[in-house]
Order: sequence, then structure tokens, then C-alpha cells
Amino acid sequence: MNYKEGMLLVDKPSGPTSHDIVDYIRRKYRVKKVGHAGTLDPMACGLLIILLGSFTKKSIHFSNYDKEYEARLLLGVSTDTADKEGKIVETKDLKGYEKGIKEIENTLAVFRGRIRQVPPMYSAKKIKGKKLYELARKGIAAKREPKEIRIDELKLLGVSLPEVSFYVKCSKGTYIRQLAHDIGEQIGCGGHLIYLKRTKIGPYSNENAVPFNKL
Repeated sequence: MNYKEGMLLVDKPSGPTSHDIVDYIRRKYRVKKVGHAGTLDPMACGLLIILLGSFTKKSIHFSNYDKEYEARLLLGVSTDTADKEGKIVETKDLKGYEKGIKEIENTLAVFRGRIRQVPPMYSAKKIKGKKLYELARKGIAAKREPKEIRIDELKLLGVSLPEVSFYVKCSKGTYIRQLAHDIGEQIGCGGHLIYLKRTKIGPYSNENAVPFNKL
């Protein structure tokens, strides 16, 4: 059996980048060609599909699959990256937003279906050959056009203020950080993503993935 050809499901922990995982596997197992199908932010955990050998040419095939996530949003605090890794840019007392918080289910309904989403400035999306996060780090705010995405399911998992937990099934290209930010804005108090776990990519589940520390 050739262990340097094929795909490997890895349960990525929070902390390392997707590239860190790829680089570790390349060095430890001496595989020349290693890639992944769908980046996870450093703070995110969960399913990362690793491609080995000739399978690296199939990354687009895997990347086109729908994704599923479990996420947690902190209301009342907005950051420049839309997640806990960024700098706090605004805080709001939740008093006065009780009505919006009680209607979170109705708020989530606004984001179901086909919607247009503006990519976050701190993302790898390129504009005129430059990655947005590179421009953001230089203090340059580039104009970003909204892109159509599809959110098939958006379910409320629980509310323990100021935190809100939810589940998402969405098309490729959906930024869950931006979704969390937009939900907070829709309520009126702002918010940012504090936890994200990718549970599925198409037919592949994180339940079948190998924990990174057991590779």
C-alpha cells in the first residue's frame, strides 16, 4: 500500500495554521507533495482534508463541497478581524438589545438561503493580486464587493448570554467569521466569533478524522 498517495482526514486543533499541518506531514513522513482542501483559520478546529501525491491535483474537487460548522458568537464586542484573534474596536452593553436577543431565531432566518456576503478584510481573498489581510495589516481598507453564497441550514444551538451557539451548513466561500459579525450587527449590538469547528466537508465527517496529535 502506498501511504504517500491519497487523502487523509485530520482533526485539526485550534492554534496551528492549515499550512503548519501540511508542513508537519511533509517533513515527518517525507512526502514531497502534500496539500489541503479548504483552509481553516488558526483559531478554528475540526476537519481538514489532507491530499497526498497526485491527489493534490484534486483539491478543487474537494473544495467545492458544502461545509458544515459548529460556532459560537460573543455578542456586544466587535473586533477588526471578526473573531477573537483581532483587536476590539467597539463594545456595547447588551441592555437595550433584549428584544433583538429574544428574536435571535428570526435574526438567523435573515441569513438563510442565497445571500450576498462581503468578505472580511482579514482574509486570503485577493484584490488586484494582493491578499486582503496583507492590505489590512498595512492599514489599507480595500473596497470589497459582496459575493453570493448559500446557507442551507442555520440553527440556533443555545444561548448563554453573552454567547450564542449555532450550526451552519453552507456553500464554499462562506466566511463564518463574517456571518457571526453580521448576526451581531443585525441584532444591533455587534459581536465576534470565539469558537469554530468544521464538522463536515461534503460526505466526509470529522468523526472519522485522525486527531493531529495522534498522526
